[in-house]
Amino acid sequence: MIIKQADFICSSSKTEQCPQNKLPEYAFIGRSNVGKSSLINMLANKKKLAKVSSTPGKTRLINHFLINNSWYIVDLPGYGYAKASKTDRSGFSKIITDYIERREEMTLLFLLIDSRLEPQKIDMEFINLLGENGVPFAIIFTKIDKTGVEKLNRNMEEYKKLLLESWEELPHIFYTSSETKAGKDDILSYIDEINSSLV
Repeated sequence: MIIKQADFICSSSKTEQCPQNKLPEYAFIGRSNVGKSSLINMLANKKKLAKVSSTPGKTRLINHFLINNSWYIVDLPGYGYAKASKTDRSGFSKIITDYIERREEMTLLFLLIDSRLEPQKIDMEFINLLGENGVPFAIIFTKIDKTGVEKLNRNMEEYKKLLLESWEELPHIFYTSSETKAGKDDILSYIDEINSSLV
């Protein structure tokens, strides 16, 4: 798939305010500072589509970007950043839980995980939340260019082992770098495949 058009449409503070035109939505979420905005910009071929910040917890709204006039990339707020989530249950704000549990247009959730880190408790809790609510999701390991191959493989195996303790099979897994564009074609092909199946 080639992205020829990517436009910011709106920011919403509630799920009810999201676009109502019933197009498929591919949402991106992860712990604060996981590289979500950089990944979205890389996928869309647009450097400043999603605002990149070095400050964790910067995205507080649901941001919709219309792609090729036919589907949306949705940038969701990050989770697990203390300053942004003191009043939020388990670090998952109401804006996040409402969207993933109630948004019918959400076709797939991409969960971003920092490949440099060993399995994090909050990521596993979020995966369990997705399982409890029957939310279709795939995992994207980010920043694979920022760590050695040995450590990367060890972290990936740890995650897979943990997942298989409570899941019969693993979700789709992608490995990405916003710097080298690794994983870009794989993710876009996967979205294209799903969109084709919806027609």
